[in-house]
Amino acid sequence: MMTWRIGTVISTGKAWRGARELEVTLDRPLPGARDDGATGPVTVRALAYTDLVGDPATGDALLLNVSALARGLGTGGYALVVGPASAGTTLPPDPEPGPGHLVKARYTPLQSMVLGVDEQESPHHATLADADTLDGMPVVVADLHSALPAVVAGLRHAPGGSDLKVAYVMTDGGALPAAFSRTVAALRDAGWLTTCVTVGQAYGGDLEAVTVHTGLLAARHVAGCDVAVVAQGPGNLGTGTRWGYSGVAAGEAVNAAATLGGRPVASLRVSGADPRDRHLGISHHSLTAYTRVALAPADIPVAAPTPDVERLTGWGDDLTRRIRAQAPALTTTPAGHILVDVPADTTLLDTLRTSPAGLRTMGRGLDADPASFVTAAVAGLHAHHLATAPATAPTTA
Repeated sequence: MMTWRIGTVISTGKAWRGARELEVTLDRPLPGARDDGATGPVTVRALAYTDLVGDPATGDALLLNVSALARGLGTGGYALVVGPASAGTTLPPDPEPGPGHLVKARYTPLQSMVLGVDEQESPHHATLADADTLDGMPVVVADLHSALPAVVAGLRHAPGGSDLKVAYVMTDGGALPAAFSRTVAALRDAGWLTTCVTVGQAYGGDLEAVTVHTGLLAARHVAGCDVAVVAQGPGNLGTGTRWGYSGVAAGEAVNAAATLGGRPVASLRVSGADPRDRHLGISHHSLTAYTRVALAPADIPVAAPTPDVERLTGWGDDLTRRIRAQAPALTTTPAGHILVDVPADTTLLDTLRTSPAGLRTMGRGLDADPASFVTAAVAGLHAHHLATAPATAPTTA
């Protein structure tokens, strides 16, 4: 929730690289009665990030985010400058007073204050205060947001899959607002997702949490979910280097799931159509995240397409050979991941086509790059097996 004000600069103060302090008068008081006995305009400190909003001068009217000040939070202690205020600007009303002092997108002009599921004001604080286990809950990890609907389709494909309660734990490697994702909205509206938990700097989920760890614990102990899917929000930062991509956090999510007694399932990023050689077959992003960052063992499902799937999709022998040549590297790491062959038949393609969310990755749909979505879907299929028959999960070295 945000609290907005328009402020007029009455003086400029200290400046340092990229920032300047200001003294501003607000167009109206902050929420709550003044207790200092003073009258007249309310004066507060403001901070302008000059590379973003310019360098305001005395007399300028500014749009301010005063959420932290309104809640009396000491850290930062500033109204944050969003930009110039136009004449006649109408601001939304102040949010209703309520609990929650967890700040997301912290110290940015658009920082947002939410009620964290794990903070002291939450009704779930006692549940999570000493929570330390996921009770064996399968946790599917993927590095791209576009894998989410395919993983969920795989979960629902198996008999009884629609009965599973599924949480999406959205990390902050891509978009920060959950509302940016039409995929999440469509899956929630259709009942394919039980809850969305936004963690780190991401915000706007059904539940808000500080870390991936408390997000997973909330999915299990607050939302009562059977399976969680962890992936960044829409968007992906990549630089064409081994380490410079936001999906590296997939390896850390494997570690978090294992640390909490979950059953990590590492979904591979696979493509048969990407024009970049480093992403053909198993993407170098998956190889780095799971062989170099993940220190705990995970099950890694590998799709075994039936001849009908190969014929209908153009999934050729060259792609299968490439994947089979790359996959063993995932098992020789200190983590000791386990490769799991999961058959993929035409009925899985049919289920993918029923997804209420559009299937699209890097501009390609299911027909253009079936390997991407089938591989994510078999991770969901395997997670379903772990959730419903944990004692007999099939694995192959």
